[in-house]
Amino acid sequence: MSHRDAEYIAKRCYELAEAKKAEELVWLDLRGESSVCDFFVIGSGLSEPHLKAMADHIETELRREKIHAKGVDGFPSSQWIILDYVDVLVHIFLKEKRRFYGLEQLWGSTKRIK
Repeated sequence: MSHRDAEYIAKRCYELAEAKKAEELVWLDLRGESSVCDFFVIGSGLSEPHLKAMADHIETELRREKIHAKGVDGFPSSQWIILDYVDVLVHIFLKEKRRFYGLEQLWGSTKRIK
């Protein structure tokens, strides 16, 4: 996958999470900072059903564009769902769980796109 493709997928994930009313939505550029992926999209949900709705919406809409997640980890009751699009990782949390893990603080030196 090219960086351009990864950037497009990250942008779409951000837009789709935003469409489902994700809170505190962030898009981080990890290129040159991480060997794991190029982008993080991080958002918070208000409830476990909200987390599921966001994850389902992102997966469904990207699948329509022939973009498939390599994997999905977590589930609403874990309060953290990760969608793995190889060079893009989408993290959807309940607010309390997000504060606990503090991904933005761990990657504080990275460029924030949005």
